[in-house]
Formats: sequence, C-alpha cells, structure tokens
Amino acid sequence: MDLEKRARRQSLKVITSEIIMVITVIITVIILAFLVSGYWLGSGFKVERQGMLQIHSVPTGANVAVDGDAPWYQRTNTSKVLSSGEHEVELTKEGYDSWHKTISITEGLLYRVQYPRLFLLEREKSTAFIPTKAPSFVTISPDYNSMLLIDNITAWTLLNLNRDEIEPTTIDVAAIFTFVSKADGATAGLFTGTILSANWSNDNEHVLLQVGSADDASEEWVVLNVKNPKNSINITREFAADFDEVRISDSSANTLFALQNGNLRKINVSDRQISAILAEDVKSYDFYESDLIYFSENKIFAGRLNDPKTVILTEVEDDSHVFISKFYDEKYNVVISKDKVELIKQENLEPVFEGAISFAPETIKIGHGGSFVFMQSGVNVAVLDMEIMTIREWQLDSANYGWLDSSMLYAVKDGNLIVYDFDGLNRRELSSNVSARFPVTIVNNKWLYYFSDDALVREVIAK
Repeated sequence: MDLEKRARRQSLKVITSEIIMVITVIITVIILAFLVSGYWLGSGFKVERQGMLQIHSVPTGANVAVDGDAPWYQRTNTSKVLSSGEHEVELTKEGYDSWHKTISITEGLLYRVQYPRLFLLEREKSTAFIPTKAPSFVTISPDYNSMLLIDNITAWTLLNLNRDEIEPTTIDVAAIFTFVSKADGATAGLFTGTILSANWSNDNEHVLLQVGSADDASEEWVVLNVKNPKNSINITREFAADFDEVRISDSSANTLFALQNGNLRKINVSDRQISAILAEDVKSYDFYESDLIYFSENKIFAGRLNDPKTVILTEVEDDSHVFISKFYDEKYNVVISKDKVELIKQENLEPVFEGAISFAPETIKIGHGGSFVFMQSGVNVAVLDMEIMTIREWQLDSANYGWLDSSMLYAVKDGNLIVYDFDGLNRRELSSNVSARFPVTIVNNKWLYYFSDDALVREVIAK
C-alpha cells in the first residue's frame, strides 16, 4: 500500500512539474513576444511599448550616453531599448572628439545608426608621397586603398595607400588613348586629353574613363586595367562608335551599359560584342542585378534585362532621374523629377514615400547599402534617410566636396577641411592647408590622406 501511495505521489509530482514547465515556457514565449514587439516594463511597473537603438562607431568601444545618462557598461556596437520619442545620443572616447545626434525612436521598431566616426584630437602628420610632377587629376578606388594620379604625360602613377611606406607603380597609357602626342623631348609621350569622369569597378582594378580632346571636338571611353594595363580597352575605338554615356554593370568591368544616340545597349568587353537596342529614347536609367528602370518620353519604365516586357511606373516631367536602391531586403525604384522625390517598392510597385526638396539636383548618389539618397546642387544638399524615411536639407561650406568614406562627406573652404555625416550633422573642422583640387580619403579607418602644396599628406586619425 505504501508503495502504491508513493508511486501515486511521485506521478503527481512529475505531472505537476511538467505542467509548471509548460506554463513557464508559455509565459517565457509570451514575454519574449512582447519584448520583440517593443513592450517593456517602464517606471512604476507600467507596461510601455518601446523601440530599440542599435549603434556602431569607428573606432569601436565609444561610450554611449542617452539623454545624458552614460552607464559605465554602455558601449557602441551594441543595442539598447529606449522609450518611443526623441532622445539625445552622444558618443565619447578618451583622446577623441565627440559625436551626437537627436534621434526619434518609434515603438516596436529598430533604429540603426552605423556610421558615427570619431577623430583623434592629437593627430600625427607626415608627408606620405611627393609626385615628381603635380597631377592634373586624381581618383580613388571604391575600397579607398588605391589612388591614381593622372598628369599630361603618358606615365601615370598608381599608389597603394594601405601601406606604411607608399611605393608608386607606373602605368604606361600611351597605346590606350587616341589623345597622345609623341612631341620632341617628351620622355614618355604627352597625354593631351582631359579627364571628364572616372568611375571604378567594385573589384578596384578597373577605371572607366571618359576623356575629352583638348579642343572639345571629340571624346572617348576607356576601361583602364590598373593591375594589367595591356588588358585595357578603348571602347570608342573598339566599336568605332560615339557613346553619350557608358557605365560599368558588374564587379569587374567586363559588362557595360552604353547610351548611343539615346539607345541603350549592353557591351560585353571580353567578347568584344555589343547588343541590340534594349530601350529607345532613354534620357536616364539605372540597373540592379537583372532589374532595369529608365526614363523615356515622360514616362518611367521598369522591367528586367533581356525581357521586352516593361511596366509604366509613373508619368513625370522632363529632367527626371531614376535609380534602383536595395535597402536591407527591399528593393525600391527611386524617381527624382525636378524637386519631387518618390519611392516605389519594386515588389508590388506600391508608392511608399513622396516628398519635395527646394532645388533641382545636379548630382544624385545612392548611399552604401541603399541607406540614403543624396541630392546636391552647388552647396545645397538634400538627403532622404531610408532608415526613418525623411528628407533633411542642409548646405555644404563649399561646392568643393567629396566623400571621405561611404557615409561621411567633406568640403574644402579656404584650405580648411570640413567633414560632415551624410545628413549634414556633426560638422567638424579637421585640417588646414588642404588642396581643393584633389580628393580626400580615409584608409583602413586609420589614416586621413589629402594633398597640401602638391604633396600627399597623411594624418593618423585613430590609434
């Protein structure tokens, strides 16, 4: 009898434990679901719906203060739950300047801030390289590690900036361009062309150059292979055709898009072949993977490459620009018509944003990872921040501007180097006696490079 009672009691304990475990799991799942949805236990044990801030910095390990509160354990490259509404965020690190921004947290959503950069207050400066001849044009690779110096001779210079000691590599371009003269006394020949534009491939080994003649009577397009110049190709000469525009469409510049008299074509560089007409009367276009968008006859068309079927996204006025942007897992068609900015989700062609700016942009750039749309005319800038779907307008200190990295701009005014986040915030003056003729860049999150008195200068910006 005692054995039966003990067995029943043991069974009851097991059943009770299992019930408690099931209830605990259910409660835990419910709590986690509420937390994921943004609910949190606030002051006074009141349940509130909150959001989350995810913040990174360069260098890492900066102290994070939210609304003046800076716990000793709070560092960047982390996440923090915050109540919905506006918050003041400040990043500090010993020996560096500070970064701050007012952010607006939306309940149940994640706000990502991945671009803050802090600079050493005391920076060592040294001359990194002195060219034998001052360049007439300078361009920097997408990874910011290579710099191509172009001057009026056919011996150009390639620098690897990601080294303690910079050793130049000479690139002979005499056989690549038409605009070359073998004038008497020219040791390497003369390059008589003018660089109109330079765009690198994502493999950082090819540069698509648009070159005009000295008298502006003609121009040519060349894909320069900086690693193996003999494999370069003069597109204009190869196809005996004048192109209005040429763009790189893959990572290694093996495939190009070209506009010829308004007709869009595709060029296969390795096979030396040019396609039939993909679209006619094209005034502006963009592509992403196999997706194509273009502006023609006051309409915006969307489709896929090598597929004649297209859909009309919208009707617009002249002077419109179109882009495809992928932000996280969503693709968007970006339409900019004069002062109107529109986002159309590519999956269902549903408009998701419409806004206006106070000027018609001359330059438009899609930010790294599709995180923003940058629009500029002179010193006027408007930025559509995709994280919060709002437009902010601001002004550069000078029209002599460029990009330090994928999210930070600079301007040079009266020799002073001024930097900003892409939205114009966190304006800081870094250096003086900086040339506005040539680009400024950051390499390896450690060095700042710029030209000063025709010499390349390097400053250490992070330990």
